This record gives sequence, structure tokens and C-alpha cells, in this order.
Amino acid sequence: MSYYIGLSILSNNHGGIRKEAEHKKLLYNESRRILSLLEDEPFTEDDIKREGQGRPFFPDRETDFNISHSGNLAAVSLVKDGGLRTGCDVELVRPRKRIKEIAEKYFTASEREFIFKTESFFDEAKFFMIWTLKECYLKLKGMSVFDMKETPSFIDKGQFVFDADSSLSFYLYELSGFGERYILASAANGMKGEPELRWFSQISLDCKSIAKINAAPSPAETVSPKI
Repeated sequence: MSYYIGLSILSNNHGGIRKEAEHKKLLYNESRRILSLLEDEPFTEDDIKREGQGRPFFPDRETDFNISHSGNLAAVSLVKDGGLRTGCDVELVRPRKRIKEIAEKYFTASEREFIFKTESFFDEAKFFMIWTLKECYLKLKGMSVFDMKETPSFIDKGQFVFDADSSLSFYLYELSGFGERYILASAANGMKGEPELRWFSQISLDCKSIAKINAAPSPAETVSPKI
């Protein structure tokens, strides 16, 4: 069994400001390039099918994948073994309107306390840690962002936990460099080993592991946030 996260960051040295649609197309194409390299086998869009809620998959291959991109970063998680599933989400850490309103609507009380406990210093990264973990879970399950309110809690007493599905393991990272900061979450079922991170761009970001979250942890396995 193999578990990979492929990453690529677009250069900001592009001779002008890209239009949003052009930028998204570049990230889309880059994610497809990463997927092809991780698969070590070419594919066309006809090789990809979609589940009922739009989750892409290869119907005739023993692999599962998930794609995310934000800012200038594209990320692809991939597991190579029939029957396994993976999910990933990456977010550029940035000020976001209505953070408290979003957290109040979609996050649990313990998650909100984790994000807003220190009133004198608010770090948007804490919000995106919870957001990416929840998105990652939804994408693995083939659910949509509209189901976020139904996701299990990832925080208990200020520590990362997850006890809703004993087959799942989550990995949370902070990526930084060139004036940008990202939060990346990936998950897979049936995979206890940490994913192998691979860069597919000429430049890369510094990567720091924030947490490894195994399902149904004992108190000794509960993870304190490394921030």
C-alpha cells in the first residue's frame, strides 16, 4: 500500500497579474499533471468518472485520489490499493470575512473555543486547521461542503481528536515561504503510515507537521496542536 501527497506551487514571477479564471485553469492543469506523475501512467478526462455528489475517481484502476488547490498551491493525495479512499484540502491562510459566523454555524463548541480562546491574539490558521480537516473528511466520504455541519468534531479539550471512524487517519501540515502560508490536511482509510510528500515544482515551501490524528485515540495518543 502506498500513500502520497503531491505538491506544486506556481511561481509569482509571471510578468503581470493573472485573471482569476486563468489562474484557476493553471492550478487545475497543474493538479492533473501531479496526478499523472503520481500515477506514473497517463490518463485523459474520459478515464475519470464522478460519484453522485461529484467526487472524481478512476473506475478501472486500483488507486484513489483527491485534489485541492488554493492561492498558488496545488495538492493531490493518492493511495494505491483497491478499496482505499483518500481526501485532501489545502487553504491559503488569509483574513476571511465572517469567520466567527461560519464557525458558529458549522463548527462544534470545542472547535470554536480552540479558534477563539485567546481574544488578544487571533490566528486565522486555527480556523483553517479545522476547516481543512472537515473538508478533507467530506471529500473522502464523497459528501459536499453543505454537509459540513454534520462532520464530527476534531477538537476536545484543546487537543486534536477524532473518534467517529476507526479506519481513518488524518495528517495536518503548515506550509510556508515566499510570503505565503498554507494549511494542508489529508486523510486515508486503512493507512496508519504517514503519507510521502513529493514536490513537483522547481520551488517548494517549508513544511511542518502540525498533527497526526488517528481515529479513536487513547489519552496518550491525543495530539496537542504544534502552534
